[in-house]
Amino acid sequence: MKAQSSTTLGQLCFTVHNMRKQTKDLRSLLTLPILAALGMAITLAMGSSCLAQGTSDPSLLSKNSFHWNQEERELGFLYYDEVFQGREVLPGGTVHELPQGLPFAAFDVGGEQNREFENFLTEQKVAGLLILQDGRIRLERYALGFSEAGRWTSQSVAKSVTSTLVGAAIKDGHITSVDDYVTDYIPDLKGSAYENVTVHHLLTMTSGVRWKEAYTNGTSDNFRFFRDPVDPDIDHTVSYMRSLPAEAEPGKKWLYKTGETHLLGVLVSSATGQTLADYLSAKIWAPYGMEQKATWILNRTDQELAGCCLQMKLRDFARFGQFVLEGGIINGESIVPVDWFQTATHTQIPVWGGLGYGYQWWTYADGTFQALGVHGQMLHIDPVRRLVVAINSAWPEAESDKRRAAVSNFLRTIVKEIDKD
Repeated sequence: MKAQSSTTLGQLCFTVHNMRKQTKDLRSLLTLPILAALGMAITLAMGSSCLAQGTSDPSLLSKNSFHWNQEERELGFLYYDEVFQGREVLPGGTVHELPQGLPFAAFDVGGEQNREFENFLTEQKVAGLLILQDGRIRLERYALGFSEAGRWTSQSVAKSVTSTLVGAAIKDGHITSVDDYVTDYIPDLKGSAYENVTVHHLLTMTSGVRWKEAYTNGTSDNFRFFRDPVDPDIDHTVSYMRSLPAEAEPGKKWLYKTGETHLLGVLVSSATGQTLADYLSAKIWAPYGMEQKATWILNRTDQELAGCCLQMKLRDFARFGQFVLEGGIINGESIVPVDWFQTATHTQIPVWGGLGYGYQWWTYADGTFQALGVHGQMLHIDPVRRLVVAINSAWPEAESDKRRAAVSNFLRTIVKEIDKD
C-alpha cells in the first residue's frame, strides 16, 4: 500500500503553515495573486477551519503541553520544536532506503479488515502509521495534518533511544560498565539520594528514589520539574533530581520515573563530552542513514530532555526500530556491546502480568518489546516476524487502558495477516 493521507485538508494546512514560516507574514503572502486565489479556494471549499489551522502559530501555544486541548495537541505535536527550544540531530549524506514491500490487502480499500482499520485510525487519533517487515514498507498512512515531510514528537519513546546511547557510550569506552555509580559521571549528585545508585539502576528505574509520575496532577514531579527553581551553576535536571529523597534501597523497587531518563542523558553527555543530539547524530542518525534531521527539546540549562521530546520523521522513527531489530549493526559492526539488545529488550524487572521492563524498553512474554510514549506514541518490535510497527498519535488522554487495548488488538490483527502468508 502506498503512502496515503486520510485528509487532503491536512496536507493543505501543512503547506500553508510552511509558507507562513518562510515569510513570517501571511498577509503579505496573500497579496500575491496565486496565493490569494489558493486562500480563497480553501475558504470556499473547506470553510474557515483549515485556514485557521494552517495559519495558527505553534510558537504561541502554551509552554505547558499538559494543558493543551485536543486542537492544540494535534498542532503542537506536529510542530513541537517550534513550541519548545530544541537542538538538531543531523543526518548524513546517505539514506537507508526502505523499499516497498507486499501491501496488506486486508487493510486496503475493499479488504476484509478495511473498515475496522479505518475506524482504528480515526478513533485512536492516529497521525502516522508505518509497518516494516524485513525492512520493507508494507503499510504507511498519515492524518491530522502530518505528512511524510513532517516531524512528530516521540514523548517517552525517546527513553529507548537514550538507553541505546548508553550502550554506545559503553562500547566507545566513555562509560566503563552499567555497574558504575552515577556520581562517577555526575559529581553534583554526590550527597544526594543518588549516592549509591548505579547506571543499571537508572536504566531499569530501580534507584529507590521517590518520584510521582502523573500528567494531570499539578503537584506531580512531572509538573514540579519544570516549575521549581534551578540551583545556580547546576544543570536543570541535576538540580531537581538531587533534591528528591530515597524511599527504598537501590535495586529494591521499580517505579517509572521520566526524570531518571533525563539523568541518563546528562550522564551520557558528561561521559562523552558531547551533547546528546550530537552523539545521536554521530552514532546512529548519520551512519545508519536517517532521511531527515531530528530535533531534541532542551531543559532550562540547554541539556536535552532525554526522557522525552525527540521529534522525527515517521520513516526515521521506523528506521530506528529497524536498526534495533538488526542488533545495532552499522556497516558490519555493532555500535553497542554485542549482548546489549539481548539484555536491554528482555525483562530485567517484572512489572505485572506478562509485562516487564528492560533498559528503558517495555518487554513481553512472547519476545516482542516496545518503546511507548504518552498520547499514543509507540514503536513495536517483533523479532520473530522481523516486524517493526511505528505509530504516532494524539490521544485526548495521556494514558488510556482502553486505547492501549485497541492498539494491542490492531497488532494482533497485523500478526494474523502476516501469519497467513
